[in-house]
Amino acid sequence: MSKVMQGTLSKMKSTLGDVVEYYLPIGEEQLALNPLIGKHLKLTHTGNIFCDACGKKTKKSYSQGHCFPCMKKLARCDMCIMKPETCHYAKGTCREPEWGVANCMVPHYVYLSNTSALKVGITRHTQIPTRWIDQGATQALAILKVKTRQISGLVEIAIAEMVADKTNWRTMLKGDNDAIDLKQEAERLLPEIEARIKEITDLYGDDAVERLDGEIVDIKFPVTEYPTKITSHNFDKEPVVEGTLVGIKGQYLFFDTGVINIRKFSSYEVIVEA
Repeated sequence: MSKVMQGTLSKMKSTLGDVVEYYLPIGEEQLALNPLIGKHLKLTHTGNIFCDACGKKTKKSYSQGHCFPCMKKLARCDMCIMKPETCHYAKGTCREPEWGVANCMVPHYVYLSNTSALKVGITRHTQIPTRWIDQGATQALAILKVKTRQISGLVEIAIAEMVADKTNWRTMLKGDNDAIDLKQEAERLLPEIEARIKEITDLYGDDAVERLDGEIVDIKFPVTEYPTKITSHNFDKEPVVEGTLVGIKGQYLFFDTGVINIRKFSSYEVIVEA
């Protein structure tokens, strides 16, 4: 018996186990996706987009699900979210100071991961392992704990001079990489930025950066078939996406007809037939 649901999309939720369990938020409901692998799934965009923040209808989605006015006024849509080293909270110009305190002036982690290759990244202390799953990482290791988002950005750009800080999503979607000894990579990279870390601790205090000695986290995704050629579905060009669901990785659904980045279409209203 088919199940029909209607509502706005949000990025997929996940839990880490032997295999990542995925759930698709559709309005106020959630659809368990893992049991649907190997089965037919149809998503139809109604043509409506509703702002994730204010709920108003918008012709176009900005900053992953916002209307234009909210994109311009909300701190979560500011450029410093993409480039945390440019945080301007201390200058008194944060769009939403209370939001900044709750989300940016809190512990963050600098990590190494294995996505399309070795990668450095940052995330809030509350977003482990969600951040790694969302990026399609098959391995991850937190290497430093820092006091604020801005400090994590300063450390990240130092390490990014030696390794990638972005995922090649096409490579990530074509399969899992060979395992990387992330601890060994940390031992190689951290001595290279000792001078930069000292500059940071001189400015922000000795407790601004803390080295970690945790374990590598292995992540296995529910994929039965990887695409050999990447064909992307896009609700802005085709309202109906359907086919046999053959896997899920990162924020992508793999159909036998192509892939779709669910996060890209946050706040799009859809009818889901499973």
